[in-house]
Amino acid sequence: RLDIISVIEDINSTSIEIFLSTFKDIQKNFSEVFKQLFEGGDAALELTDIDNVLECGIEIMVRPPGKKQKNINLLSGGERALTAIALLFATYMVKPSPFCFLDEIDAPLDEENIGRFVKMLREFARGTQFIIVTHNKKTMSIGEMIYGITMEEPGVSKLVSLKMEKIENRKRESVVS
Repeated sequence: RLDIISVIEDINSTSIEIFLSTFKDIQKNFSEVFKQLFEGGDAALELTDIDNVLECGIEIMVRPPGKKQKNINLLSGGERALTAIALLFATYMVKPSPFCFLDEIDAPLDEENIGRFVKMLREFARGTQFIIVTHNKKTMSIGEMIYGITMEEPGVSKLVSLKMEKIENRKRESVVS
C-alpha cells in the first residue's frame, strides 16, 4: 500500500512540475501575443489556488490599451474573441501542431482587429496548415485554397474550389501582357 501511495505522490509531483512549467511558458506567450493583437495593453493568467494547482482554475486578467484591468467576462464580444485568439496562439507556441481547424473565430472581430488577426495568422501559417471556416473576405484573402458551397438550383448544393495562387499568377500575367 505504501508503494502505491508513493507512486501516486511521484506522479502528482511530476504533474505539478510539468504543469507549472507549461503554464509559465503559456503565461509569457499570452502576454506577448495579447500586446501584439491589441497593439498594447497587458494580459496575465493567474492560478486561482497556487497550493492546489492540479485542481484549481485559471483566471484571465486583461487590460486592453486605454482601459482598466478586468476579468475576461467583462470585455466586449470582440475583445473577448481577440483575447481568446491570443490565448490560443500562446498555447500553440508551446505545443504546435501540423494543422489547426478554426471555425468562425473571426466572426466577432471588427475590420481593424481582423487585420491584426490575419497578420498573426500569416506568421503562424509558416509552420502550420490552417483550415478556416469564415465569411470574412479579408480572412479569405490570405488563403491558398478556398472552398465554398453554392446552390445553383433549389435543393442541389455544389462544391466550388479555387486555388488562390492561380488567380495571382493570372493577375501577374495580365500585367506583363
